[in-house]
Amino acid sequence: MNGTSRFLIPLLLISGVPAWAGPVNINTADAATIAKELKGIGPAKAQAIVEHRQKHGAFRSLDELALIKGIGQKLVDRNRADLRLDRSTAPAAAKPVAKSAAAPAAK
Repeated sequence: MNGTSRFLIPLLLISGVPAWAGPVNINTADAATIAKELKGIGPAKAQAIVEHRQKHGAFRSLDELALIKGIGQKLVDRNRADLRLDRSTAPAAAKPVAKSAAAPAAK
């Protein structure tokens, strides 16, 4: 371990600032994850993101976050590298179930 790392790692741990934020899929993450992983997003803003998603459906663009009260474009831009929009991992209940041709019809 070099001299810089020896001092930097404990400093990051003491500061309470997350050293490494992970990517967050805003279409599937819960409020706790959003608040924990994104800069400048606390529990109230994270809950507002989840509520917006529940009311209006999946986000189609990261810039839609700026429509939420308390979240501006600067905050979106600050977190852009850690934001994901993957909609393919939406809950199974949201996807239509196709009927199988091989399954017998119910009587």
